[in-house]
Amino acid sequence: MMLCAEPDSAITLDNVTVVGRSQRDFQMKSSQSGVQVNRTYLENHFAGSLTQSLEGIPGVKAMSIGSGQSKPVIRGLGFNRMAVIEDGIKHEGQQWGDDHGLEIDQFAIDRVEITKGPGALLYGSDAIGGVLSLYTNHIPTVPFGGGVTLFTRTNNESIGIAAKMGGRNKRFFYRANITMIDYADYRVPTDSIQYYSYYIRLKDRRLRNTAGTERNGGITLGYAGYNFHTDIKISDSYSKSGFFANAHGLEVRLSDIDYDRSRRDIDLPMQSVNHLKVLSHTTWHNERLSIEGSLAFQNNLRKEWAEPVSHGYMPTPDGTLERQFDKSTYTANAGMQLALTEQHDISVGANAEYQHNRRGGWGFIIPDFETLSVGAYALDRFTIKENLIVNAGMRYDYVRTHIHSYNDWYLTPTENGDSVFKLRSADIRRNFNSFTWSAGINYSTGNWVLKANIGKSFRVPIPKELGADGVNYHIFRYEKGNAGLSPEESYQIDAGINWNNGTVDIQIDPYLNYFPNYIYLTPTAYYYEGLQMYHYMQARVLRYGFEAQLTYTINRNLEAELKGEYLYAEQLSGEKKGYTLPFSTPWTADAGLKYIFSRADEGFAAINVHIVGTQNEIVPPEKPTKGHCTLNASAGKHFILGTAKLKVAVRAENLLNKRYYDHTSYYRLIDVPEPGRNLSLMVGLEF
Repeated sequence: MMLCAEPDSAITLDNVTVVGRSQRDFQMKSSQSGVQVNRTYLENHFAGSLTQSLEGIPGVKAMSIGSGQSKPVIRGLGFNRMAVIEDGIKHEGQQWGDDHGLEIDQFAIDRVEITKGPGALLYGSDAIGGVLSLYTNHIPTVPFGGGVTLFTRTNNESIGIAAKMGGRNKRFFYRANITMIDYADYRVPTDSIQYYSYYIRLKDRRLRNTAGTERNGGITLGYAGYNFHTDIKISDSYSKSGFFANAHGLEVRLSDIDYDRSRRDIDLPMQSVNHLKVLSHTTWHNERLSIEGSLAFQNNLRKEWAEPVSHGYMPTPDGTLERQFDKSTYTANAGMQLALTEQHDISVGANAEYQHNRRGGWGFIIPDFETLSVGAYALDRFTIKENLIVNAGMRYDYVRTHIHSYNDWYLTPTENGDSVFKLRSADIRRNFNSFTWSAGINYSTGNWVLKANIGKSFRVPIPKELGADGVNYHIFRYEKGNAGLSPEESYQIDAGINWNNGTVDIQIDPYLNYFPNYIYLTPTAYYYEGLQMYHYMQARVLRYGFEAQLTYTINRNLEAELKGEYLYAEQLSGEKKGYTLPFSTPWTADAGLKYIFSRADEGFAAINVHIVGTQNEIVPPEKPTKGHCTLNASAGKHFILGTAKLKVAVRAENLLNKRYYDHTSYYRLIDVPEPGRNLSLMVGLEF
């Protein structure tokens, strides 16, 4: 749903700006469904986190907890079922953690490519559900340039500044960026909540202790020749935020901390995450051959602090460090693309990754582990005619996981009267391997572009799924792993149908997934210290759905759009046979109207109605969630100031301050509604 444009121009569609040569070229690029957006789209849709800014794209959701943390979800699959790729390297944080976001500076991103559907052929295990590719490697074209952006949001009173600069001297270039954000406790449209029959009053309708701060920075140095390019990037992302105090046990009732003294302080319980990344990327090409390689080191250090209180047989511990996870990842990628003829090219590549994770603190949920994974792929693409392209590929992966044993640091009585240091995680060594494959076709005729893709993907169980055994207070449950889990497999069919006559643009993307052994965390009827117990299991699962979008260009200044998505999932085996999956996304629909003042200065004003259906498809003892409707608006404009450009973007969410619950939010479990009315303002100056 893009308008045709000249080479290297910007193509704008339904509030999505796609960079490319033409609609048809973009649609014919891949046999999978995908969307590409640029920096302007992210600015105009700024909604706090990167994931929340992308939620307007059909099929993409943000699973949020708190006011500043969210995880991306594509077609209902997230966490370790989708890969986040930054400049060609898979981002490796603590992906299993539900209560923190991506450790990536969203203001350093130049463009985003979203693959809706499996991307395991190129990226391996974690890409079974989709790929979020982020690019921050734009090469400056002038000796010196940069920009400064100021932004704020009213709901959590966030304030922030982002600055970047870069330049090029002949073949050498550099880039640097820094971002600082500070936000307060966020507001919800209710005066109180209920948590396990406790009536909890909220001061000024704010969730206590949900304030936070972020500090991000990075620098890139590189060389760009005619057929040779190399660069090295160093970035560091740090965030610190509080956990809603009334949810982490009942600290407000029991604690001596005055949580209501300030809405901007960060008290116990809280967390910090620091992600250091060093990335090197090199390419060489001639008319027929292109070779590239990447090396990366990442260190993700996550800490959680809480008041030291006794739980069960555990005595009151020393200190406040409840949990610590220190994960280092080493990555190497190599690839080659060869054009055999003008119509025929092949791509081959290999990936290797080693992870080393160590825990700390007096709490336990996952053990220490090491993981080694290696994979290789080959992809063949053949252009039969200009309007008919076929592709096929295969991949082999081998993964070795070692999970260390762990015993409690305190004694637990046994049935025979003894006391032991209870074994929480056994020593586990597992090897996994798999062949995956994919085949697709692209065809265009007249106003139509049709494409289809079929394939097999896989995902190895992560250490948390194999060895978890502990309370996760932030999402209100006790989690138990399963050491016998087998690798998850998926067989999928994706299709894309596009019709565009220049005035009406219609896009429909249906899909179907069959999992012989889907891994998921299922709720049980048992409780531990008042928290519901969940355990990992596997079942045959069928998932299908679609995304649809219609854009109607009424005239050169006015556009209307309708878009929506639907997902159905059913367990075909196991103890919950016949039910859906926990936290399944309900259907959604959007209707919007956009007035374009001038395409030259990208000035626009838009209004949107977002509708979410009632979710009655649940897994007992999960409860249904009522549907809701919210009204949203946005506007933006660019002003030319000599050689500089001033950008202004305004966004209003939940204008009517509607009280509603998100079925995919963990806070729904303790009666916490989604944030109330929020206004965002972003002002940037580029020079």
